[in-house]
Amino acid sequence: MTAVQTCALPIFGLYDIPMISNIPELVYLAPTCAEEYFAMLDWAIEQNEHPVAIRVPCNGVIHSGRKFPKDYSTLNKSEVTQNGKEAAIIALGDFYQIGEKTAEILAEKGVNATLVNARFASGVDKALLDELKANHKLVITLEDGSLEGGFGGKVAAYLGDSGVKVKNFGIEKAFYDRFDPNELLEKSKITPNKLADYILKNM
Repeated sequence: MTAVQTCALPIFGLYDIPMISNIPELVYLAPTCAEEYFAMLDWAIEQNEHPVAIRVPCNGVIHSGRKFPKDYSTLNKSEVTQNGKEAAIIALGDFYQIGEKTAEILAEKGVNATLVNARFASGVDKALLDELKANHKLVITLEDGSLEGGFGGKVAAYLGDSGVKVKNFGIEKAFYDRFDPNELLEKSKITPNKLADYILKNM
């Protein structure tokens, strides 16, 4: 049997998702917090079916206190953490907390949005996306990385021939040197208030 290598990648750049997630057969996982990171790591080490890479959380290592199942063998299966309608927020890795806060703002304004923890950067949950077509007009994706070649593009490509509008939020391709992350997020319109405003105007 061919040995399967598992690695945790300490990547702090913005281009790992386009580079790594498109390698054939490789599973690229994106945890939302420390607890999910260790659950993914345990599964990656114990399984021997796939080469696995795990994106190290770069958002201050948030502890959610949640318990996560240590089984990611159903590839590209996302976790729906809040069921809603009209609008869906699909958040990858570090940006899940931004999606969570966006959903809270929308709830205060009477909008019950679907919130999704994508979990896999290397593929999309086609079954879930098909379900969203039934009662959602808008899907936004959030990712801590380059828009070009990123996760959101995969979602947009799959939903491209449907009636669902898709908007990808990430970082524009450029060389960023000594930048303030908060300023970059503000410039990229990736803040809960700006995201909520966009959703309310485009539902």
